[in-house]
Amino acid sequence: MSSTYARSLPADRVRRSAQVISLLGPATVAVGVAWAIVQPYRLTLLHPLRQGFWWLLIEPPLLVMVAGAFFALVVARPLLVDLAERES
Repeated sequence: MSSTYARSLPADRVRRSAQVISLLGPATVAVGVAWAIVQPYRLTLLHPLRQGFWWLLIEPPLLVMVAGAFFALVVARPLLVDLAERES
C-alpha cells in the first residue's frame, strides 16, 4: 500500500525527535518549579487562609508539574519505545 502522507524518516531525524520527546516532560516540570519559585503567592499552600480543599489542590504551578510528569511517564515512554523499534 502506498501513501503520499506516510513516509519513513531518516534515522538521524528519528533520533533527534526522540531526544526532543524525552526532554519535553522534564522541561515542563522544571518550568512548573520555576513558576512556583518566581511567583510563590500562587501557591496557596503557603498561606491557606479561607481556601477550600479544591483551591489548595488545583494550583497552576502544581498542575504544570503534574502534566509534565504525566507526559513523561504515560505518553513519552511508549512513544520512545515505538521510535526505537522503528529505528532498529
